[in-house]
Amino acid sequence: MLTELRLAGFGVVDEASLQLGPGLTALTGETGAGKTMIVAGLGQLLGARGDAGMVRRGSERALVEGRWQVPASVVADVAELGGDVDDGDELVTVRRVSANGRSKAVVGGCQVPVSTLAGVLNELATIHGQSEQQRLATPERQREILDAWARPSTLQEYRRDWNERRAAIAELAELVEQATVRAREIDMLRFGVEEISTVAPEPGEDEALSTEASRLMDADDLRQLADAVQKALSGDEDDFDVPSAVGLLGEARKTLSSLAGKDKLAEELSLRAQEAQFLVDDVAAAVASYSADLVSDPVRLDAVGQRRAQLAGLMRKYGPGLDDVLAWGQEASERLLRLEGSDDRIDVLRARVAELDASLSAAASQISMDRRRASEQLSVLVETELAALAMPHATLVFDVTPGEMGPHGADRIELMFTANPGSAPAPLGKVASGGELSRVRLALEVVLAGESSEHTFVFDEVDAGVGGAVGLEIGRRLQRLANTSQVIVVTHLAQVAAFADAHFVVAKASDGQVTTADVRQLEDTERPAELARMMGGSGRSLAGVDHATELWTAARR
Repeated sequence: MLTELRLAGFGVVDEASLQLGPGLTALTGETGAGKTMIVAGLGQLLGARGDAGMVRRGSERALVEGRWQVPASVVADVAELGGDVDDGDELVTVRRVSANGRSKAVVGGCQVPVSTLAGVLNELATIHGQSEQQRLATPERQREILDAWARPSTLQEYRRDWNERRAAIAELAELVEQATVRAREIDMLRFGVEEISTVAPEPGEDEALSTEASRLMDADDLRQLADAVQKALSGDEDDFDVPSAVGLLGEARKTLSSLAGKDKLAEELSLRAQEAQFLVDDVAAAVASYSADLVSDPVRLDAVGQRRAQLAGLMRKYGPGLDDVLAWGQEASERLLRLEGSDDRIDVLRARVAELDASLSAAASQISMDRRRASEQLSVLVETELAALAMPHATLVFDVTPGEMGPHGADRIELMFTANPGSAPAPLGKVASGGELSRVRLALEVVLAGESSEHTFVFDEVDAGVGGAVGLEIGRRLQRLANTSQVIVVTHLAQVAAFADAHFVVAKASDGQVTTADVRQLEDTERPAELARMMGGSGRSLAGVDHATELWTAARR
């Protein structure tokens, strides 16, 4: 339930606050006084498009704030958004529109997108405005009304399958359309993958071959240098007089051993000499092994050259380095698998579309049955309401006929109407007058709204085009709806306003430059005068006030 609605800098409203309660609340005032601005402000909270034009002249922004008593389910939704609910069930919602047209929304102290604000509050309130009368003549709105009553058991499942089918059809069309391009890419990728696979390069192989090629080409020079090192370490086999590191170090080690036998302080030097001897011997052996491995091998050198040429050919095509070649090959293999699987995917999609077609057909049949069954019941209930609204001979029929399969089923739905006995029902938008259309709209809304308890319903001039006794019946129906829900009605009929539990008047004032709308709640003692004014009197005529008092007393009774 909406407990307070506050507007600031909104259109002709400078500052207004409405303290609202349960039951039926009426908003009245002279034509053009700004009654609709109250509804428009509430519409901003429910996600209506905001623009700079709604900001009052001289104001930096338009603000609408609503306070709501909310059920536990909404409390949980707000908590998920990061917002807070005061006193356990009071939710504060805010919509701001700046003079440059930018809009902000706040739920429970947490800033959210406008769509999120609307999603939260659409569970709590519904506005039935003048535009609904025009929408009522459209097949889309007529289907929405029937489904709101019928609640087809398979409609949600049908919509899910329809969306999946639409996505599958789109993917299938793209795969089929791109078949030629895909085949060309498959050939290119397969050639590259096969070429790389034939050469079979190894990571780091190009660097290893480069090193090996250098050794093979310089083998004679390297061997000559190694032999010189070998002679320096181990001596010359052809000239025993040439000193060597091994021989000299051996003599030094023996002398240090004798020295250590005479002086313990020299023992460490002797040990270090032994270690040096072992190290030099090890180096000499390694140099000898290295020299032995240096073999001139033209055959191997040619093989290395050919292998390097193969790798260079791959690197020219697939990457500046061998690692790039290997990475391209891996990515190409994965891409090739996906592309080659596209034909399999086409088969899978075609099979899935066939499955969905069968499922949709069965669901659509069930939806049609649910709609036809519910349409008869809804028509009877609405005709009962219309009879009470001074249309005793009205006939209302939801014509449900087979149509093309679409996102909402496979039915064409048209609301057929006649107000006169003996006349065949015809499309509502073509045969109903403004007053008749208004009453049909109210009858439908009262029947549908009766299914939703603890909801806030806002009716903007639902009584347009009617008056007199019909107005009384409209008031009675709104009052009956207010027994289970909060109802706010903008009306120009005293017969409707008389039934309200609370009555607000919107008055307009102007200083010649700026027009301002003021909203205030009437005391019970003030209501007969306002009702008299609405009935065409001055509000000061004793006869008019007496008549209005009689109307108000009868409505309260």
